[in-house]
Amino acid sequence: MGATRNRSRRSLLPGSNGWLLAVLIALAVGAAELLMGRAPICRCGTVKPWWGVVHSSQNSQHIADWYSFSHVIHGLLFYAAAHLLWRRWKLLGGNPSARALPIAVAFEGFWELLENSPVIINRYRAVTISWGYAGDSVVNSLADIGFMALGFILAARLPVRASIALAIGFELFTLVMIRDNLTLNVLMLVSPVEAIRHWQAGA
Repeated sequence: MGATRNRSRRSLLPGSNGWLLAVLIALAVGAAELLMGRAPICRCGTVKPWWGVVHSSQNSQHIADWYSFSHVIHGLLFYAAAHLLWRRWKLLGGNPSARALPIAVAFEGFWELLENSPVIINRYRAVTISWGYAGDSVVNSLADIGFMALGFILAARLPVRASIALAIGFELFTLVMIRDNLTLNVLMLVSPVEAIRHWQAGA
């Protein structure tokens, strides 16, 4: 019974065709961002594996940063949503495992495109601690999609409790380190709280 349950959880990971489709969707997002005029890499001219200074012009310009943890959580949440929809997809026929990750990549890619639109960039500047936020480089956006896929894979491999613990741990870790996390990011973007904004700014 336990082995059957584990195989069922892992079955949401795609085969080679699903992975190929996910990669093609991610590349299409990158191409769309280039057409939007986004910089392919940091305007500083380098690509670093990690950038840890939130309040700087190079934040969200390199491969990984403090917000990469949030994108891993995206993957955990997307996997949970796909798993909850498993029975519905099964009733519709076809192979849900072939579609789950590509759909997750499409959703993440849509957010990356929206996040790098003038509307959201200006919103971030107006109501969050990201006053100088100028959007992501294309490299950073593709890396964000990759971190989401990592979270999706982890959710497929880990027990549910471990996935929940990982998400909570990442949220608490980034809250301590930079006074920000996925929860606060969404809250401040949708319904800003001035007291939180002052606290995040160290006021």
